[in-house]
Amino acid sequence: MVDRYEVHFSAKAVEDLDRLFVFIAERSSLEIADGYLARIEQLCLKLRTFPNRGTAVKGTIKGLRRMGFERRATILFRVGDRRVEVLRILYGGRNIDPLTGKSGEAE
Repeated sequence: MVDRYEVHFSAKAVEDLDRLFVFIAERSSLEIADGYLARIEQLCLKLRTFPNRGTAVKGTIKGLRRMGFERRATILFRVGDRRVEVLRILYGGRNIDPLTGKSGEAE
């Protein structure tokens, strides 16, 4: 039997998704934005069965990991006991250091 983790999206991650949807929809179309976000969400939900994918991120947030998505987005998530929390979804090569606690406080 495969272990299953609960996957939760933080308020900041939901906000990131909303902003990303608007950004893509304004530059392309609603359909393209919808498809892109659906693929991001599918990848995040796959963390239920393989939560330790991606790369560990050193900093002040215990269990923090990151994984790339289609060369344009970075997904930051924290793995805990039986739970994965998607913390942020960053688009376009944004610097993650302030978010990880490496230089300043994490958001």
